[in-house]
Amino acid sequence: MVKVIITGTTGFVGEGILLECLDNDKVDKVLSVSRRATGKTHEKLKELIIPSFKDLSEDDERLQGYDACFYCAGRTGVGIEEQEYRDTTIDTPLHFAKALGQNKDMTFIFVSGHGSDKNGKYMWARIKGEAEEHFINMKGNPFKNTFCPRLCMMKINPEMKNVTTAQKFYSIMTTFTKPFNISNTIQEVGKCMISLVLNGYDKQILDCKDISICAKKLDS
Repeated sequence: MVKVIITGTTGFVGEGILLECLDNDKVDKVLSVSRRATGKTHEKLKELIIPSFKDLSEDDERLQGYDACFYCAGRTGVGIEEQEYRDTTIDTPLHFAKALGQNKDMTFIFVSGHGSDKNGKYMWARIKGEAEEHFINMKGNPFKNTFCPRLCMMKINPEMKNVTTAQKFYSIMTTFTKPFNISNTIQEVGKCMISLVLNGYDKQILDCKDISICAKKLDS
């Protein structure tokens, strides 16, 4: 049984991961950290509403006593300046990691994206790739394990509320893309994260195929 912190629970990925954690009997406590309330009620769920993650202090006592952090907060790089995207994707998550403190028992999972590459052509890919490098290097100090699953197309959970028209379209497309290893169900992603906490994995950066493998390990 694991206790997890999830950020970004009022967004697409975070909500999907939250629903899986609330439904999964291998998770017994969930702390949602977000700017807004999730609108959900569950015996496992506790919420910390905070206007900015940068308001959290180093070694923040409100974030102590958990086995894992699933960092799902973020935004698209489309239509914003590079510095703003860098602040959202690198600076803010790094501040959050410091708020978690030195925790040799914690697994930190940073949600990345398919195509991330610090030497890539596109601004968002370079910054995501740079963020991955930061978190990969935190394995062993300050965290037990760190992972960066690179998400692509995802089939939604019907219970999800925070879904855009584009995300609904991509959800339908997963029926055709699954054989090409560029899609997962959001439930698979959630199970993968729980499995990474309990079982670890031999890669720190996971693609869609790795995510499916980890999800199956949790069910086996």
